[in-house]
Amino acid sequence: MSSTSSPTPNPLGIIEALDAYQISLALRGAVELDVFTHIADGATTPAEIAKRAKASERGTRILCDFLTVRGFLTKTGNAYGLTPESSAFLNKRSPTYIGSIALFLAHSYHVTHFLDIAAVVRNDGSLNQGNMGPNDPIWVEFARHMMPIAISAREMVPMVAQPGRPMKVLDISAGPGLYGIFVAQHNPAAQIYAVDWPNVLEVSKENAAKLGVADRFHTIPGSAFEVDFGGGYDLVLLPNFLHHFDPPTNVQLLKKIRAAMNPDALLATLEAIPNDDRVSPPFLAAFSMMMLATTPGGDAYTFSELDGMFRQAGFGKSELIPLKGSIMPLVLTRQ
Repeated sequence: MSSTSSPTPNPLGIIEALDAYQISLALRGAVELDVFTHIADGATTPAEIAKRAKASERGTRILCDFLTVRGFLTKTGNAYGLTPESSAFLNKRSPTYIGSIALFLAHSYHVTHFLDIAAVVRNDGSLNQGNMGPNDPIWVEFARHMMPIAISAREMVPMVAQPGRPMKVLDISAGPGLYGIFVAQHNPAAQIYAVDWPNVLEVSKENAAKLGVADRFHTIPGSAFEVDFGGGYDLVLLPNFLHHFDPPTNVQLLKKIRAAMNPDALLATLEAIPNDDRVSPPFLAAFSMMMLATTPGGDAYTFSELDGMFRQAGFGKSELIPLKGSIMPLVLTRQ
């Protein structure tokens, strides 16, 4: 008769988790130094990378070794190389580059909110207003650096743009403005009305001009809870916004949105939506911790919770649609 014993507990995973802040901040530093782009351009040794990055050779070597240990680079002898992921997403020459998001996600403003999570949990939310203050400059950083996330959700546009049909489109929390801009590009008869803080809308307008739709891109500056939307909208875009607020606040906003929509209009919502167990899939489920630390009452809502909010606001059926290449799924809701 054989006996089996359980594996001896190993504390290494705990230690690495407590050190994990170094990974995010080192990755941000590498993006700022264009390390991945320099390697893609042929600078592979510490001396060559350091020269192009205008950094110290020793510091560059230590950073690149760390990035190799963490799986972002490869190393052969004294030469570094890119992994398939860093080549696709962290090299500025790549059409799928997303490195700019490090400048927002690993911003010191966000990191500060996580320095006393015990107090946050006791408080049931951010220790102050978090990132929800009027005209908070962090949202300008969002608009400038998080555009790759909006681009990744471009697949939603053919589902909602209805080319050739004259459309009035409301884009709530427009940020870089790309969702509305993409709709305008897909449908030359669409007029876009973007809502966000005035400082953020300056970035939205820049993007509309660059992408050739400035003449059909209009702005409504201010809080989505306070400004007058007007009415007659055929499509409302609601990207990455509801997770910042508690359900009653969201229902209040959704009622206001519905009142501004035509009877046959469509609401398109993008959100981090975990499964009902709230622990899967891992990335979307973990998003609730970000909301706990940075907002007074936000959360990552399940589809059933979102559907419940929409129905309380008077909407009809909602459909959950995964988007290929996008972290966030799409929810389409009818009047």
